[in-house]
Amino acid sequence: MNFSIKGMAVLSALGLFPCIMMAEGYQVNTLSTRQLGMGHTGIAMKLGAESQFFNPAGMAFMDNKIDLSASFNAIMPTATARIDGKKYTTDCKASTPFSVFGAFDIFPYLKGGISVYTPYGSSIDWTDNWPGATLSQRVSLQTFTVQPTLAWKIIPGLSIGAGLNITWGSVDLHKGLIGGHELNAMLGTMGLGYPTPDITPVSAKLNGKSNIACGVNLGVMYDLTRSITLGVNYRSKMMMKVKAGQTEIEYGTSDPRIQAILGGAVGEISRTDFSAEMPLPATLGFGGSWHNNKVTADLEAQLTFWNAYKSLDISFAGAPQFDQHLPKNYHNSWLVRGGVEWKVTKRLDLRGGLMVDFTPVDKEFYNPETPGMTKIEPTLGLTFRPLPCLGINVAGMYVAGCGEKNASYEYTNILGQTQKFTADYSLHSWTGSIGVSLNF
Repeated sequence: MNFSIKGMAVLSALGLFPCIMMAEGYQVNTLSTRQLGMGHTGIAMKLGAESQFFNPAGMAFMDNKIDLSASFNAIMPTATARIDGKKYTTDCKASTPFSVFGAFDIFPYLKGGISVYTPYGSSIDWTDNWPGATLSQRVSLQTFTVQPTLAWKIIPGLSIGAGLNITWGSVDLHKGLIGGHELNAMLGTMGLGYPTPDITPVSAKLNGKSNIACGVNLGVMYDLTRSITLGVNYRSKMMMKVKAGQTEIEYGTSDPRIQAILGGAVGEISRTDFSAEMPLPATLGFGGSWHNNKVTADLEAQLTFWNAYKSLDISFAGAPQFDQHLPKNYHNSWLVRGGVEWKVTKRLDLRGGLMVDFTPVDKEFYNPETPGMTKIEPTLGLTFRPLPCLGINVAGMYVAGCGEKNASYEYTNILGQTQKFTADYSLHSWTGSIGVSLNF
């Protein structure tokens, strides 16, 4: 049987790289424990150092000389796929995005700050031998951003702010290169057999790191009245250039004859360097808050320009015949969120919020690599101040995916045949967050 090396490399491209692109399922909405409790709002709120992410202009209203905060999160997602009446569940480890914000007074109307946070990052593990292993087994994704920021209060009620986003990331991917039943059919023409067709016979492991990308985070904030504040925030698109690091081939069979047959095809993958360019999309957010001495309420909407992800272009160094142009055609999507904070006492604040995150993924491109779907996300949180300058923040969020029924995804197997993978998907997750804030 003559394996197609090109077909194997094409399948590798089809299966590995879509996971690197961070669809809405990988966009982190846990950049502040305090704000997570009220729906992760903040575009129209004066949050001190934490405004560097939500709206840099808000930092200009900071009253303290120094403002510091840090947040740590544990996101525990579970996705399921129902195929021919049988349900398959992911075995995901907790993702742990974090953020650290620091701001300081330069002049009465000029503030500076620097922050480090993880704007995108998640993990999903469908296990090695589930029916969709040739599309995705598991992926772990992290991005990191360092943002120096300046904010200027132009007049008492109007401010502007700007931050420079310096972002890089890493990804660890595993996928099957051929299914057991496919291999069994192929080996049958050679008088051989694969006795365990439910075990993925060969998989690829890819570790990659992106180059540094730069963008801007801009904001405007205006006090319409003493009780109403309006804000606008824009974060620019960044292009992440991912180059392959080490690629390893892993076999699910110890039979040397089968390994030799498979190795003749997949060996080419580990000897070929490849790269891809993908966008982290721009966002534009609008918010309004109402506040008095006891209560703050905030409502906002954010448009994410996912239409920047029209295709995934992959280049193979020294092997241009393997280059790929894979259409994605994502559409722009909205994230709507709102929240309320109640200052119960001088020491205790209580919060509640809700986010609705609409998917940018069209049904014909829906697959287990990026199981994006519209999600409803209620949140709760509180702050306890043992000292006037010290706050202990706690928050929790539940994510309920709205599900996707009968979603089909077409792909090409190593024989060059077009196949369709169909499943009903569901998703939910729990997030716990703890943080600390300090100002003086």
